[in-house]
Amino acid sequence: MYRNDFFKEVTLLICSSLDIRQSLQRCLTYMQKFFPLDEVLVSLADQDTQRWHLLAHAATDFSPSATEAVPLPPHIYSGYLQAVRGNTKLIDDTELDAFARAFEPYVKNKGFSEIILPLRIEEHDLGLLALRSRGKNRFTKEHVELITSVREPFAIATANAMRHKKLLDLKNQLDLDNHFLKNELKTQVRSDIIGENTSLARVMRMAKQVAGLTTTVLLLGETGTGKEVIANAIHRSSPRKDGPFIKVNCGAIPESLIDSELFGHEKGAFSGAVSQKPGRFERAHGGTIFLDEIGELPLQAQVRLLRVLQNKEIERVGGTTAIPVDIRVIAATHRDLQKMVSENLFREDLWFRLNAYPIVIPPVRHRRGDIPALLEYLVEVKSKELGFRIPPEIAPGAMDCLTKYPWPGNVREMENVVERALIQNKGRILSRDHFNLSEHSNCSSDRLGEMGRCLFPCLAKLSQEEGKKYDPLPETTNLEEVVGQHIKRVLKMTGGKVHGPNGAAELLGTNASTLRSRMKKLGIVVDGKVKRNSTSVVSG
Repeated sequence: MYRNDFFKEVTLLICSSLDIRQSLQRCLTYMQKFFPLDEVLVSLADQDTQRWHLLAHAATDFSPSATEAVPLPPHIYSGYLQAVRGNTKLIDDTELDAFARAFEPYVKNKGFSEIILPLRIEEHDLGLLALRSRGKNRFTKEHVELITSVREPFAIATANAMRHKKLLDLKNQLDLDNHFLKNELKTQVRSDIIGENTSLARVMRMAKQVAGLTTTVLLLGETGTGKEVIANAIHRSSPRKDGPFIKVNCGAIPESLIDSELFGHEKGAFSGAVSQKPGRFERAHGGTIFLDEIGELPLQAQVRLLRVLQNKEIERVGGTTAIPVDIRVIAATHRDLQKMVSENLFREDLWFRLNAYPIVIPPVRHRRGDIPALLEYLVEVKSKELGFRIPPEIAPGAMDCLTKYPWPGNVREMENVVERALIQNKGRILSRDHFNLSEHSNCSSDRLGEMGRCLFPCLAKLSQEEGKKYDPLPETTNLEEVVGQHIKRVLKMTGGKVHGPNGAAELLGTNASTLRSRMKKLGIVVDGKVKRNSTSVVSG
């Protein structure tokens, strides 16, 4: 009669929680009424990876726990499988039993008696349930018969716990994928590319020629020239356009993590690998992977990448199974890979694979005709990001100077310069003073030239608005006198107003404080306030 009660109570307890560690701890407390019991363990073995781990471990002197999966030597693993496929085993002394001694490094079972109960469901081997008691000869045949009677409830609970854990791992992985893809989608991509019909015509023609193929593409060019934009264009024009586009900056991932990030890892592959994780190549399955800064890839990872390019398959860190991947690889670098090959910093065989279809992207200084359009686009985009309702215009003189600037940092530098100018701008027009260019600029010493260049169109515009004819040709060829004359004329037209909407500074496309400084230097008077060696230009 007590066996029926034992079966009923153990069944209820082992199924009392989705966390098998908690339910096993409750079973231990109850079964101690019938067994000289100190610990209960449920262990599993993965036949694909030959890894063993504790699914649950309950004991009287510490809380429920589980261990990470660890690889087993072949002879120990085969012994474990024999135990799983065998009958219930009684071990009176673990020090005298070969199977128990083999597992001593993993479960610290020295000096125990054990009962080993194989867990199976419909001919599917799951693992082992082990009952342990300190000392020798602690269990009897009656104990073996009693625990064997609850084999099925323990097997069902173990199978359910494994499925529940798998669902949790999948949910966590989906959450990670969702977060990853949201970050990837944050980058806004233009449907058109500035310069595609002019300075980038050759680049775009080559991109369209290769887009429909699976050939590996290598994008070459200086930092900030827009290699990612071209990679996006190739992906959007390819049959894989509905698949993922996964971006990887090879120089931004620590060398110790590069293999795991690119190729993924199995659970227990290293300390901290608590679950299986697919890498970037697996995420790109059915789509395109963009490997930026490929020249920064460590030599060890280069070997793995070569295998991907050759065999279209990857192997996770800690795994033994080859996983096929259907991907298109686009690589990019600003470095001289051929020189790196000669210096033994880059694998020659990988270089040959990557260099199948190289596309060279010209720097911004070779695309001067595109600079105004690039600047206007960036002003529009950055204005939206900063919350400006109406993007400001760029003064003609400033645009001329920006077009001549060499832009050593290419589009990336241009983006930063525009953002800084928008933050500093307090008016409607972006003047030269708002653009803080590097020492490569020759505009800082040409403020008078800029003022003169933007002066004539401004005056012509004013004259046109007032219905007057105005001859912009100066009466002198001295630059300072020319600038002084036109400042006076603009001040007269604005009624002496220097700053604010329709003020002289705005019409001249310069900062108000800069204009006042220039007026002071030229001795120009405003509102009847006479400067030294000057005459009023407004009150007269």
